[in-house]
Amino acid sequence: MVANIHHHMILLDGAADPHLLDERIGGGQVVAYTSPAPDRESENQDAVAIIPYGPDAAVLAVADGAGGLPAGRRASQTAIATLHDSLQVAASKTMLLRTAILNGIEAANDAVLELANGSATTMTVVTVEGRLARTYQIGDSEALITGQRGVVRAQTMAHSPTGFAVEAGFLDEEAALHHAERHLVSNFIGTNDMRIDIGASVELRQRDTVLLASDGLTDNIHLHEINDLMRKGPLAKAMDKMVALARTRMTGEIPDQPSKPDDLSVILFRKSQLRS
Repeated sequence: MVANIHHHMILLDGAADPHLLDERIGGGQVVAYTSPAPDRESENQDAVAIIPYGPDAAVLAVADGAGGLPAGRRASQTAIATLHDSLQVAASKTMLLRTAILNGIEAANDAVLELANGSATTMTVVTVEGRLARTYQIGDSEALITGQRGVVRAQTMAHSPTGFAVEAGFLDEEAALHHAERHLVSNFIGTNDMRIDIGASVELRQRDTVLLASDGLTDNIHLHEINDLMRKGPLAKAMDKMVALARTRMTGEIPDQPSKPDDLSVILFRKSQLRS
């Protein structure tokens, strides 16, 4: 199963093979990709979803399951499905999108806790409503909004010791990418102390690009490389280049570069022509 459409949600689970999606939604173009780690035959623990919320709004989400297979995969799928179901109810009540997202994430946390199988999942969400975008983060999957000239307009912080060290200025991005404790995560859906980091609202400008990605991308490609690749050219071509570089790095073929084989999931979004 590589792609499901359920009540207008597009879900990519990349169970056994890579899967690429290119769609129009939320007043713009979205390109999404997910694939299992290249060094193992197990199923993908990531889940990627694109959920419409009215005619000019979309919810983009990436979840990365933890706890081992099949529990990790079930956690990410459960979290995404619960978020979607909660948003469907909220939309019928014309609830504000921010409130709907917070309720949906809380419901997802309860649903994964109820699995009672020791699993958990990260989840990063970006809402696009008209020109406004906002990030919501639990864990170390990350979101980035960058302008045409490479200006970073919004960036989430990984909920990990290295993420907090970078935010505090004790560690630079380069050192963090090679740090021995980079894989440690301190915040998950499916835990009693789950917390949600809410980003500030960002007004999207012409050619701004939104990215969400699991750590399969951010553990293998430097931030400046991601920023450079995501903003140039058509989204599909940007995705192709990003995925190719990440998978090459995962094989360890390039000396002195990060290399962490992992499931890989990426969403890229760009608004259509904006008018002043």
